[in-house]
Order: sequence, then C-alpha cells, then structure tokens
Amino acid sequence: MTDRDDQRPEDRDDRARREMLSRRAGDHAAPPAASGPTPASAATPDSAELAAREVQAEHDRAAQELVSSGLFSGPDPTVVDDVLASPDVTVVVDPVARAQAETEVHRVYTEILTRAPEHDVQPSLDRVREVLDLLGEPQRAYPVIHIAGTNGKTSTARVVERLLRERGLRTGRFTSPHLSTVRERIALDGEPISPEAFLRTWEDVAPYIEMVDERSRAGGGPRLSFFEVFVVMGYAAFADAPVDVAVVETGMGGRWDATNVADGVVEILTPISRDHEQWLGHTLPEIAGEKVGILTPGSTVVSAEQHEEVVPVVREAVQALGARLVVDGQDMEVVDRQLAVGGQMLVLRTPAATYTDVFLPLHGAHQAHNALLAVAAVEAFFGGGSLSGEVVEHALASVDSPGRLELVRTSPTVLVDAAHNPAGVEVLRAALEESFDLRRVVGVVGLMADKDAEGILSGLEPMLTEIVITRAATDRAHDVEDLAELARDIFDPERVHVTDRIDEAIDLAAARAEYGGEPGGAVLVTGSVVLVGEARFLLRRGS
Repeated sequence: MTDRDDQRPEDRDDRARREMLSRRAGDHAAPPAASGPTPASAATPDSAELAAREVQAEHDRAAQELVSSGLFSGPDPTVVDDVLASPDVTVVVDPVARAQAETEVHRVYTEILTRAPEHDVQPSLDRVREVLDLLGEPQRAYPVIHIAGTNGKTSTARVVERLLRERGLRTGRFTSPHLSTVRERIALDGEPISPEAFLRTWEDVAPYIEMVDERSRAGGGPRLSFFEVFVVMGYAAFADAPVDVAVVETGMGGRWDATNVADGVVEILTPISRDHEQWLGHTLPEIAGEKVGILTPGSTVVSAEQHEEVVPVVREAVQALGARLVVDGQDMEVVDRQLAVGGQMLVLRTPAATYTDVFLPLHGAHQAHNALLAVAAVEAFFGGGSLSGEVVEHALASVDSPGRLELVRTSPTVLVDAAHNPAGVEVLRAALEESFDLRRVVGVVGLMADKDAEGILSGLEPMLTEIVITRAATDRAHDVEDLAELARDIFDPERVHVTDRIDEAIDLAAARAEYGGEPGGAVLVTGSVVLVGEARFLLRRGS
C-alpha cells in the first residue's frame, strides 16, 4: 500500500476530489421515514393555538379587504387568495446555535476580506477554474442564466429568479455587493444562504482554495481574490443544494469576471454605461467589449435598449457566436405603464406573448424594462414559448429589490437607492419625480473613491434641496472633505452639510427635511450600495 504522503500531488488532488463528491452524495441520502402513531397533543390544538389561528384569520381577512377595496390599485385580488392559501413552512431554529453560526460566518467573512478586494479585477480565470476543477466542476451541474451590464443587474436577477420559482424550480442566485449580510450574495430559493450552509460550503472549498493559492504564489501569482472566493462558494453551494437553475450576476465587466467560468444558456445584457473605467476602459465600445465577454455560442442573448455606440459591439459578438439576439424596443417592449399604489401596472410584450395587468411593486420606468428583460429571458430558458399569465402575475407581484428606491421610514419619509454612477442617478431622478410627491428632499450622499463624483453630484443637484456629505465604513470610501469641497462647487455652499458618521448624517438630513414644518419633506440616502446597506441597518434597528 502506498502511504498518502508519498503520493504525487495530482494523485492526492484526485483522491481528495473523489472523497468530496462521495461525501456530498452521502449528504443527499434520504432520511428514514418516520413511523408510529401521531401523538394526541399534535392532533388536538390547545387554546393558545386556537387564539393564534383567530389572529391569523383576522389578518387574512384584513389583507383581502384592503386589496379588494377601491383604494388599492394593484394585482388581481385572486392573487392574494392564492398567497393566503399557500401552506406556511415553519423551520425551528435553535437561537443560540444560530447566533454562534452567525458569529462564525462573520469570522470567515473577515478572513476572506484580507484578500484582494472585489473591484481589483485580475485578467485571468485560471485560479477560479482550477479550484472548481478540483471540486468536480460544480458550475456544470445546473443551467445558468448569466447577467452583465452596468445598472439594473440585481433587480433583473431577482425578477428572473422569482419567475423561475413560480414555475416550480429550485433556484440559486449570485449577486453582489450585499446590503445587510454577506450571505445575501449566495441565495437559495430566494433567501440568503443559511449561516450553517454558508459554513459547510466554506469548509468544503477552503482546502482547495488554499491548494490553488499555494500553487499560484509558487508561480509568482496572487491568491484568489475576495470575489473569486465567493464565486467558488456560490457555485459549490448551488451544486450542493442542489438547484435546478442558477441566476448569476457578474461582479464587474464580463470577460475576466470570475463568474464567467460558467456558460450561460441565456444571457442578459442590462443597460451598459460608463463605470469602473480604470478597469474596463474609457469608452462605451471598450466597456461593452468587456461586458459581451460572457456570451456563449448558440445561446439566447436578451438585451436592454443600448446606447448607439454599444449596439454594434453587441450585434457583432452575437453574430460571431451564432447566438440569438432579443432586443428591448425592437423584439419586445413595455407597451403601457401606469402608476399604482406601491408600484406600477404594466403591459409587457415579448417575442412570445403580451402580458396585461401585471403589477410590479417597484418604482420607475427602468424597473419596468428590467422586468421585461427578465420575462423574455425566462421564456427563452423554457424554449421560447409564452409563460402562463398567472405565473407572470404572481411572480412580478411578489418581487422586491431592497435598496432600489426603497421606502424604509415615514415621518419623515426616508428613501434609499443604490445609484452609484451618473446613469443610475438619472433613472433615480426620473423615478423619484414620477412616484413620489415631494417638495423638499435632503440627500445623504457618500461615494466610493473610484466613482465619477462630479457626474453623480451634478445629477443629484436638481432633485436635492440640501445635501449632507458623509461616508460608508470602508477604506474604499471617498474622502469626506474632498467630496464636500466638490459638492460646494456644484451646489450653493449653504446647501452643503458634512459629517463623517452615517447616523448623524441621517439625523441632520431628517431635521433639514422637516425645516419650517412644511409637508412633503424627505430624506434620500444614495451614492453607494455600502452606504445604503448601513442606512437600512440603522433605520431598521431604530424602528
């Protein structure tokens, strides 16, 4: 017998991979069926349970009355009936064990943060591909819908996933960055991966990441970056779940994005504009050339209406790969859009069908077009035919997109939006003016140092009465004094306030929004996904 220490490295790698695959297969074995009579206590509800049922019944009646009333313009009331009739699944979690797991997740996250940051793109997929090869290529275990673009990727991903789940599929969703918990980046069936599953996944992949790190450094290369590690974890977690389909958002660019080790059967291109120029290029054709790097031969490409400089780049890439192109404004369209309480009512025409009276609880024309991309992509995923009208209605009515023109507080109104480039600010302004009747809006703004600060502040100026400059708790944040100086050049100096602390910035903005006691005052937190995440945490904790 050969001792393990005497084996060649490639033999040890192969043995380790077989052991992992064997362990995963064992994890999926079905548990033994329960037997024996049902205890009497489980069959007869006690008074507490009866009281709880009465409270739930009253809640259901109130929800039905609200949606059926003329005050509510939204989905068909029968949708609410279906939702209320759905069985609730209660998972009992030991709070102490859960808290311990969350603490351990934070420790692992802190450890991964010591790696190169996610915006530091390395022009190579070799390290990620090598780790995944050692793991048995988990990214090949399910079909992938891949999303690239500059703005709208996360919202589009959430709509795509909700449509797939409404069709009965088990889904994985990979998005970035996160708002509240790093576990949001890897979602299973619409929910952040559990702390326990996060830790199991890390324990599975960590030895292989370390192995590839050592090989890379021995050859003079870097360790896997923060983003590359999470891509590995995401693909491994999806295979381990297992999921029926993964919805994967690129982090930055496309060609060299770590997610690009998987091949999409459908790819979505959201609007492409200028952002991350120091890594992706300084012209729209250069940036688009990086984004279309995710496209694969023979796939279906669903594209937003693009800038005239981007259009030929997309068309040439699609033709070269023999792919099929579906474009917003040509092959599909938002036929009609009407404001509704909490969102908008849509009529969407895709290559396969026209869907009418669809309620979307998100604000702005851009979200209607994100929804259109998602519906067309899911049609393509299922072969190009139309979806059930009921599937589209149910799915879109239940979509949410935290941090995207989200109302998080009233009295005064506090809105948060993750716009972090001039194009994002432009659609934010249009949606804000259309969906909210506000007379005095005070902005709480903090940017990352690599962003187009002048372009963002110039876009915000017409919609803000005053602005409070602050910063998110990250080394990437723009210096507060430098940003404030630029803001004073764009706004009148007396309209600009400055504080390092996000909590103080929100308090100051709220006071300025209510200045004079006039109605219609609001606070808008924007400029950075990280800043919006911190604001949401503070405001939810305060409530």
